[in-house]
Amino acid sequence: MMRKILAIVILLTIPCCFLSAQKDVLKQAKTTLKNGDVKELQKLVDKMIVNPETKELAETWHVAGRVQQRKAEQQMEKAYLRKPYDTLTIYNSVLNMSKYFLTCDSLAQREMKPGKINKYRKDNQRAILADKGNLLNGGIYYYNHALNGDTVKLTQSLDFFKTYIDLTLSDMFAEDNLLQRDSVFTQVAYYASLAAMKIGDYANVLKYAPYAEDDAKVGQYAMEFIAQAHQHYGNTSAWIEILKRGIEKYPQDDYFFANLIDFYDENENYDEALAFADGMLAKNPSNYYYLFIKGFLYQNMKRYNDALAYYKRSINANHNYAEAYSNVGLVYCLQAQDFSVEAVTDIKDPRYPVDQAHLKSFYEKALPYYEKARELKPNDRILWLNGLHRVYYNLSMGDKFNEVDMMINNE
Repeated sequence: MMRKILAIVILLTIPCCFLSAQKDVLKQAKTTLKNGDVKELQKLVDKMIVNPETKELAETWHVAGRVQQRKAEQQMEKAYLRKPYDTLTIYNSVLNMSKYFLTCDSLAQREMKPGKINKYRKDNQRAILADKGNLLNGGIYYYNHALNGDTVKLTQSLDFFKTYIDLTLSDMFAEDNLLQRDSVFTQVAYYASLAAMKIGDYANVLKYAPYAEDDAKVGQYAMEFIAQAHQHYGNTSAWIEILKRGIEKYPQDDYFFANLIDFYDENENYDEALAFADGMLAKNPSNYYYLFIKGFLYQNMKRYNDALAYYKRSINANHNYAEAYSNVGLVYCLQAQDFSVEAVTDIKDPRYPVDQAHLKSFYEKALPYYEKARELKPNDRILWLNGLHRVYYNLSMGDKFNEVDMMINNE
């Protein structure tokens, strides 16, 4: 019985001694911190933040953060004295400091009563706010140096931008209304989502891009990223929803409307597509792009006369919209193609010249629209080159046909 009791005592004593030893390491780190020996400190911190006995202590992360703060300060002091200094050490030390102080605050706040603030927060807030700009600088640096899609540097860039956002949204800064006072927050969120997109990190796209949705400069692109992320995951309903919201928020951005209409078109869900197009036109009846899209839907439904009507209304709303001119020409050519199947081909038949004249009339109608598309966008050959080639051939316009024929052969 005595042996059993002795064994229990030993088992109970060992962890306590071990914990005491680990706390001694923490105490040693705090003492070394005062002396400013950063290299020695880093060795101690590296042990503390992974050791089960110390990694759950707020003080561990407070000291770890102070070490990183000191490393950054040493480089800044060199810069002030016009001595060689390491900019990347500053950036990465500020990044680590910020992360460590966030962890410190989270652990310390667990022990506080409701409404009370832990003893570390104010000092750590000041340290972070003094250097927060270097999180942005670090993110920009790594993003700009991610040549040829360097995923390592893009991941590092994302880490800086993520930390900037996480800090701004954290409980640590909630009472200071840091989010409301941060004029670049939405753009940082955009850059975080941009870096995430480039490395295919769609989870972080969905996490950070929504914060940039309302930014006047980049909001539409952030919403495009969200749409692409949902599409990647196969979240069709979420994808459609973001496309619809994108159309509402950024009607000038063709991406949302075009993708939504393509989806409806590919699934031959024309009734829903037309209903949605009508809903948008009800809000903005003179929007040339919405008119064009409705014409496009009718074209795919082979309702060619309706398509022509809406394309021409689109042109009336925007006389410089080359795509609408091109599609009018295309519809006339499609009508010619359909009619040629029914037209009399026997030259002895008395209906032959009548049908040939009618067939020719489609190409005559298409001609000025294709030529206008060329005039408006001479470098965008996809809008007019093949169309004019076909029209010039069927209208026996030799010189003009030879010109576009040569263009096609040279491509």
